[in-house]
Amino acid sequence: MGRVSSKIPDVSDLSGETIDGRYQLTRIVASGGMATIYAALDLRLDRQVAVKVMHPHLAQDEQFVSRFIREAKAAASLSHPNIVAVLDQGWNQGGVPCVFIVMELVEGSTLRDYLHEQGSLSVERALQIITPVASALAAAHKLGIVHRDIKPENILVSKEGRIKIADFGLARGALLGSTMTAESSVILGSVSYLSPEQVQRGISDPRSDVYSLGIVLFEVLTGQKPYQGEDPVQVAIRHVNDRVPAPSTLKSSISKEVDELVLRATNIDPDKRPKDAGEFQELLRALSERLDPKRRQLSLELDLPPIPIKSTTKEKKNKFSLTDNKSERNEEAVAKKEKTSSTSKKKLSPRVQRNRRIAAGLALLLAALTWYVGIGPGSKVVVPSLAGLTLQQAKSQLKDLGLNLDIAREEFSEDIPEGKVISSDPAGGGRSEPDGTVSVTISRGKERYAVPNLQGLKLDVAESLLKDNKLVVGEVIEEFSTEFPKNFIMRSAPAAGEKIKRDSQVNIFISKGIEQVGISSYKGKSGEQALNELTEAGFEVETKYVFSEDLPVGAVISQSPAAGEADKGSTVTLLVSKGSEFVFIPNIFSVSEEKAIATLKDLDLKVTVKKVGNKKNKVVTNVSPKVGTKVKRGSNVTITVG
Repeated sequence: MGRVSSKIPDVSDLSGETIDGRYQLTRIVASGGMATIYAALDLRLDRQVAVKVMHPHLAQDEQFVSRFIREAKAAASLSHPNIVAVLDQGWNQGGVPCVFIVMELVEGSTLRDYLHEQGSLSVERALQIITPVASALAAAHKLGIVHRDIKPENILVSKEGRIKIADFGLARGALLGSTMTAESSVILGSVSYLSPEQVQRGISDPRSDVYSLGIVLFEVLTGQKPYQGEDPVQVAIRHVNDRVPAPSTLKSSISKEVDELVLRATNIDPDKRPKDAGEFQELLRALSERLDPKRRQLSLELDLPPIPIKSTTKEKKNKFSLTDNKSERNEEAVAKKEKTSSTSKKKLSPRVQRNRRIAAGLALLLAALTWYVGIGPGSKVVVPSLAGLTLQQAKSQLKDLGLNLDIAREEFSEDIPEGKVISSDPAGGGRSEPDGTVSVTISRGKERYAVPNLQGLKLDVAESLLKDNKLVVGEVIEEFSTEFPKNFIMRSAPAAGEKIKRDSQVNIFISKGIEQVGISSYKGKSGEQALNELTEAGFEVETKYVFSEDLPVGAVISQSPAAGEADKGSTVTLLVSKGSEFVFIPNIFSVSEEKAIATLKDLDLKVTVKKVGNKKNKVVTNVSPKVGTKVKRGSNVTITVG
């Protein structure tokens, strides 16, 4: 309470209305999917209160009304300095039909707002915030009440620094009954803080509140939730399957003792967590004392320890005796006075004097009221809350009240959609002269800038271009590239065209040119070895085979380029020996025709066969050129068989 919500449903503003003939609504302080909370004046007791009014379209749903009433019962059954007190509940009969709850007004902000402003907190400050929450939950758990929706949005930080728990709308316990199904409670709960058993089986007990509070402690310490993601289902699944990481993995200054406490509270197995908030509170206190022994306190969550004030029986007796004696003396004095003044002028009775004083007071009050309504502040028009409304809706509401609208300025907003009202002057609940003008600030939507196309640019040009687009250069990463010349930008992250926040960093990937890789000399080595090593180093290999009188078959004769460095991915050409270009005619006399032909062809020679005689099994009888002659490979050899 005490803040204007960024998400205001399209419902009429009841500011200025008097609920139940007693609560005068002055302004909206918060709004959600189920109800709107107003700051109000209790006309009967003349005090500021908060009135939570259910949205009219939900008041027709028995299930939501039942949940609304259960919230009132849950909080009303608890009396604790760290729980928002519920003062009244009912249905408005005399005016606008509505269901409402009256609570104490806590001026301040939610823990979510506090975290948005402060980021992560120190261990000492985190324990100062979480310990009062645990104390409040401990009081609820003692009465068998489970909150089931602990999250930063439901933890209030008053202007005086007092921590308060609000919104017992999902609470369940023996004192409250049960009208909502387990499934609906899981849907209504905040998925980032749900315990595994709530996600899997839809059940909850005090250990579920401990788990949720453990997640809040993690977020307060680190500045972020343990599981990030836009898909609620995926976040819920991670609560079931993953182990919450130690806070020190995100913030190294956090001690092992703090890690152990968070991990115990957020254990997937409920039996391994503290059994309820009372036990968790004791662990928090023990940790605080270990971290700072000088700060031992009777109670961390209260400004002072509670001191019961009781009157003793003896004091009461003496008080009563004194009163009785005084009454007797007064009666005697009155009787004596009546006797002595029977002949004197009759005086006015105390009752008549009292009535005259009341009449005079009423006359003064009537005069003051006439001034207030006629020419004083009461003659002014109460300005409704316009935040979150479209320009047309705001104009319509002001027109109905006889007020004009002026667009003072337009601003970017992370919360209010484009074209809707961010704030007004006077603000909601303020007053304006009849036929006056209300100035409004209109949202331009989220401030986002498109990443320009930096590909092919030099770094200095890219830096200037990003500056023109309200962005800055982030990390500069160099990579080898066969596509982009050295010192030219290849790509960016985020990519070109993506829209990001003002002053966001854009990482740039710059080409180092083509990678140079060393090449060894393979002359005289195996061509197969050269092929394998060069391919593995990232080269393309082209092999050519030639005759060599110096090197054996398969040996590398030469390479291009030679030993040194070359561009990775370039081509290396190898000349590999096919052996000598010349061979000697072997002795194949008396060898069968088939064997002789095979022997000569193995030497890359061509064979011509002449047959003589009528022998069945013919053998070689003559060879030309002669045996032992040196000839080139591919030469023709004639053999005679017979």
